[in-house]
Amino acid sequence: MNFSIYDFTSFNQWIDRFLRENLNSFWAIAVEMVIIGLAILLFYALVGLFLVYAERKVCAFMQNRVGPNRVGPYGFFQTIADFIKLMLKELITIKNADQFLFNLAPFIVIIASFMAIAAIPFAKGLHAIDFDIGVLYVIAVSSLGVVGILLAGWSSNNKYSLIGAMRSGAQIVSYELSVGLSLLTIIILAGTMQFSAIVEGQANGWFIFKGHIPAFIAFVIFLISSTAETNRGPFDLAEAESELTAGFHTEYSGIKFAFFFLAEYMNMFIVASIAATVFLGGWMPFHVGGWAGFNHIMDFIPPFIWYIGKTFFVIWIMMWFKWTFPRLRIDQLLTLEWKYLLPINLVNILIMAFIVLMGWHF
Repeated sequence: MNFSIYDFTSFNQWIDRFLRENLNSFWAIAVEMVIIGLAILLFYALVGLFLVYAERKVCAFMQNRVGPNRVGPYGFFQTIADFIKLMLKELITIKNADQFLFNLAPFIVIIASFMAIAAIPFAKGLHAIDFDIGVLYVIAVSSLGVVGILLAGWSSNNKYSLIGAMRSGAQIVSYELSVGLSLLTIIILAGTMQFSAIVEGQANGWFIFKGHIPAFIAFVIFLISSTAETNRGPFDLAEAESELTAGFHTEYSGIKFAFFFLAEYMNMFIVASIAATVFLGGWMPFHVGGWAGFNHIMDFIPPFIWYIGKTFFVIWIMMWFKWTFPRLRIDQLLTLEWKYLLPINLVNILIMAFIVLMGWHF
C-alpha cells in the first residue's frame, strides 16, 4: 500500500478493502462507522481542550497578562485539570425543573455539533461524509443546536435561564440568515454545494481572491454572523454575566455544564472550518499565478497543515473580536442584522450573480 500524507484516499480504500475481506458487508460498515465515530470523538475532545487553553492565552495577551502558567509547561495542563474537576463535580438536581428535558438539552447541543463536523473535509480524502449538498447539510444540522438551548432555558424553571434562551433563539434565528446568504454568495461562484468540489475549485486560487470584492464582503459578513450565531462576544447576550448570571446554563453543573462549554468551542471550530474551506481554499495550498517555484514549495506543505492553519487563523480573528469589542445590547444586535447585514448580503448576492454571469471572476 502506498500511503501518502498528501492524499488519504488510498489509505481509506485500504482500510475498507481489509475490513470487507475479513468481515461480511454489514459488519465491515459497522466497524468503519465505529472507527470514524471514535476518531471524531477523540478529535473533538482534543480540539475542545486546546481551544479553551488558546482562548485563555489570547485573552491574557489582549489584556497584557500571562494567562495559565502553573499547571504543566506554560500552563498547558490547566485545561485538563479543569476538565477533570468538571467530570468529578456533583450533578445538582433542580427542584421543579422538567427533569427529562433538562437532562436532554446538553446532549442535543453537543450532537448537533458532532453532526456538523462530520461533513468537513480535513484533507484530500479525509472526511467522514461528502454530501453533494454539504453546505446545506451543515447549515441545517448546526441550526439544531438552538433547540437544545431553548430546552435548557425553559426546562430549568429559572427566569434568567429562560431570558438567556429566548435571546439566544432570536439571535441564532436572525444571524442564520446572514450565514446562509454569505455562503450562498460563494455557492453561486463555485457552482456546487459539495465541500470537496468547492475545495477543488480553488486549486488555482482561493475564492476570497477569485470572487473580487463580493467574496471579501461575504467573508466579513460570515465572520460577524457566525460569531453571533455561536453566542460569542461581543454577541454573547444569551449568557451575559452582568445581567443573566450564566444565561441558559445557569442551573447546570458538572459534566452537563461541560457539554455546553465544549459545544460552544467546537461550534467556533466548525464555523472557522467552514470559512477556511469555502473562502480560503480548505486544504489547498496558496498559489500565485506565474510563480512556479513558489507554488512548488507551497505544495510540499501537507494539506492537513494548510487546513488547520487557516482554521486557527479564523478562530484567532473570532477571539480577537471577543476580547476587543464591548458587548452589544440586544436591540443593537438585532438592528445590526436586520438593518445592515441582511440588506448588504442581498445586494452582494446580486452583484456576485452578475459577475459570474458576465464571466468577470478569475
